[in-house]
Amino acid sequence: MPDSRLPGDPAPPVSPSGPSPGTPAGRATIADVARAAGVHASTVSRALNPATRGMVTEAVALRVAQAAERLGWRPSALAAGLRTRKSRTIGILVPDLVNPIFPPIVRAAETLLAAQGYATLVANTDNDPAREEMLISRMAEHLVDGLMLASVAEGTRAIELCARWSIPAVLINRRLPGATTSAVTNDDRHGIGLAVAHLVALGHRRIAHLAGPPGVSTAIDRREGFVDALRAAGLAPAAMVDAAGYTRAAGQAAMERLLAGPGFTAVVVANDMLCLGVYDVLQGRGLRAGADLSVTGFNDMPFVDLIDPPLTTIRIQHAAMGREAAETLLAEIAEPATPRRDTRLVPELIIRASTRAAKQES
Repeated sequence: MPDSRLPGDPAPPVSPSGPSPGTPAGRATIADVARAAGVHASTVSRALNPATRGMVTEAVALRVAQAAERLGWRPSALAAGLRTRKSRTIGILVPDLVNPIFPPIVRAAETLLAAQGYATLVANTDNDPAREEMLISRMAEHLVDGLMLASVAEGTRAIELCARWSIPAVLINRRLPGATTSAVTNDDRHGIGLAVAHLVALGHRRIAHLAGPPGVSTAIDRREGFVDALRAAGLAPAAMVDAAGYTRAAGQAAMERLLAGPGFTAVVVANDMLCLGVYDVLQGRGLRAGADLSVTGFNDMPFVDLIDPPLTTIRIQHAAMGREAAETLLAEIAEPATPRRDTRLVPELIIRASTRAAKQES
């Protein structure tokens, strides 16, 4: 049987065809294919690589392909990644997988990336900087081609680590002041301003703010936007309290502190998860959102239209954010010199039953 060895190639091994002893089914190796085709492993590598297939004869290429198919051989993505430093894999870090805001963002990104031949690895940082650093290091070791970071906050080393590992990265839903990394976020100041303007139009003058956790860009921007919008209306905050995190429990604790202070007729809450805690506290006191206290949220996460009463909130462009972040990252992977972008998507006010006209004060 003629071979297509190049000068210097050793003679092909002679042994029975089929996977090597101990090789798992469907995991045949290049050596197994070489034995089955009666050629050397280097010839198999050339025949199965489109870039070098022309270096072997048509007959040999066909024989190798048939042997590979018969044995169920598949190319090793890990081995290819080690050679090319490319894995066709993107990592996505989110701060809290329980928060319903993230699945539609991640889904949109995954759909676009899959259409371009990329797989995604999604991991939860649990808002822990040390865990975030560990996950970035692990993903770097697995040669991810890029990272989408929804988890960054003040004090993070995420950008520094990505630079150290030469991994393109895009921030999503959060920004870092001074960072040169591309970011795709909401216009949080504008969004919170819409909520304030809505309450002012309903006649509310004593408006409180239940803010997000310190050090997180969404909380910072929404808090500052709240103060600016009130000032533009000729008002001052009735009260402001920071939540410890974007969770239901943190919303409960922060709302208890707000109610212990000066009175107010409406509260602008930094996100919808916190609103769930606000509703819990109101219910525990025999009060009702809308009827007794107007409440607005932020994000329009899934199902807030089904809680009682349905929540007035600021709708962000979840799917657009995921797609835009994925497109930005792919552009920077393809051309590292691509100018970095700071994209801010425009949110909209969604009015439901949790806000009503202010009661006339005597």
